[in-house]
Amino acid sequence: MSNIENINLPAKLETKDLKARYGKVQALKGISMKFPENRVTAVMGPSGCGKSTLIRCLNRIHELTPGTKIEGEVILDGVNIYSPKIDPVAIRRRIGMVFQKANPFPTMSIFDNAVAGLKLNGVRDKKKLDALAEKSLRMSFLWDEVKNDLKKPGTALSGGQQQRLCIARALAVEPEIILMDEPCSALDPIATSKVEESIVALKKEFTVIIVTHNLQQAARISDYTAFMYLGQLVEFGDTTSVFENPRSELTEKYITGKFG
Repeated sequence: MSNIENINLPAKLETKDLKARYGKVQALKGISMKFPENRVTAVMGPSGCGKSTLIRCLNRIHELTPGTKIEGEVILDGVNIYSPKIDPVAIRRRIGMVFQKANPFPTMSIFDNAVAGLKLNGVRDKKKLDALAEKSLRMSFLWDEVKNDLKKPGTALSGGQQQRLCIARALAVEPEIILMDEPCSALDPIATSKVEESIVALKKEFTVIIVTHNLQQAARISDYTAFMYLGQLVEFGDTTSVFENPRSELTEKYITGKFG
């Protein structure tokens, strides 16, 4: 079923025959794909196709849900992260996650939200916390808007600013990969544009994988695009090729709005 382009760029992350279940429901049916380093890869497809399950498997968050079962491999820098020898907490530090709904910690200031992961990891040095807070807020294109209000609650920000604060929080712990699960789905066009600007800039330092239901967004910001349907990977290749010359009839129907 798959139409997978041969991608020669170095893969930071790779799945091999990845399968995932929720109870009796098989959400992923043997996904094998590579995520090129320092690129943005978009994963698109209709609701229920398995795209959110896929990225939740990439940093072992999926297994936190009761009744789940995962088979196959996820290879990070040549190592299977599902090996019994691997600490899942260490993996989640290396592979950060930004969720669909902005979730700043309600009792914390903007500054404390930005460095929450660092403090959780035992960082107490004020100079380091200050430096990484500023760096991550700059990288999420939020610093100029909040630099004089760092003591205000994170929840005092607008929805789009809150989402960029959550991106900053993920960046502060200095991961290698950033996963984003429909990070703009609740945002207006202006806020979406700022988050997209941040995502494009992030690939200079990180490998970014974004799930999106917005085809225009995938076309705008990603270097590579995967199309999933009913738990299977239908097509994967460079974004221009997937959108302008899809190999699969199913991909073409989805892109042209004939289903989805």
